[in-house]
Amino acid sequence: MTDADVELLPEAFVRLLGDYEQHLAVERDLTPHSVRAYTTDIAGLLEHARRLGIDDVTRLDLRTLRSWLAQQQSLGRSRTTIARRASAARVFTAWLVRTGRAEQDAGASLASPKAHRPLPPVLRRDEADELIRAATEIADDGGPVGLRDVAMLELLYATGIRVGELVGLDVDDVDRERNVVRVLGKGRKERMVPFGRPAARALDFWTKQGRPHLVVEGSGPALFLGVRGKRIDQRAVRTLVHRSVGDVPGAPDMGPHGLRHTAATHLLEGGADLRSVQELLGHASLATTQIYTHVTTDRLRAAYRQAHPRA
Repeated sequence: MTDADVELLPEAFVRLLGDYEQHLAVERDLTPHSVRAYTTDIAGLLEHARRLGIDDVTRLDLRTLRSWLAQQQSLGRSRTTIARRASAARVFTAWLVRTGRAEQDAGASLASPKAHRPLPPVLRRDEADELIRAATEIADDGGPVGLRDVAMLELLYATGIRVGELVGLDVDDVDRERNVVRVLGKGRKERMVPFGRPAARALDFWTKQGRPHLVVEGSGPALFLGVRGKRIDQRAVRTLVHRSVGDVPGAPDMGPHGLRHTAATHLLEGGADLRSVQELLGHASLATTQIYTHVTTDRLRAAYRQAHPRA
């Protein structure tokens, strides 16, 4: 929704959107991206309500919300998008009631389509080993950048952290005595994630032999630096992962999130319990982590069909 569309809203709706935006940013402490996504969705809902002749949020009802979602479907929006917007509507109407702006929570009974969640591609263990081995070979001739790239790949695979969490790391976030890294995840929730000896060695090589060659006056405490000495950005990490995975014969194309899926799958295949993997990944809900059990089951079935004489 554009600024011009917002200008078409009744003044009361515009003020309401401003209050809601402040609530999301200040009270819920959401990222600017999340705040923008929520407010854009709700602006769309309010514009739909305006077109139906509703100019007061107290008149928002379940029928209006369902009409809005039906419109989204008619416009060809994906099931995932519609499910997200239904969730945004429920959060918004609950806020209206909680703040005394409405008496009835119109979204409390609002259902949403179950989002289609395709199984994420993951690397086999031998492919993950080949990924690191190939990157290490390149690092031998790649100077400090090569050492940095190996350390990032090792840490992504060892911990399953998000790319945003990786680039946000500072030097002091790495505890080498306990081999854990302090991560600031979604909602600014902090968690400690362990890593193994290979990642520890790669980090040591990077921090002692690589990083000092890239440090400049404005580097600050950033753990991973770009070629100009500033904190590396997510785009550079995504490019690295896509390129490195592309060098592994037969491996599916993936970015950093694919290494996160791979780490979770290998943890479960190695015997880790689902709750522990949830904590390591920083998932708020166990249901989010359970997708990896489907990945593991599919791979076990494939192995069974390939190896068992009566498969």
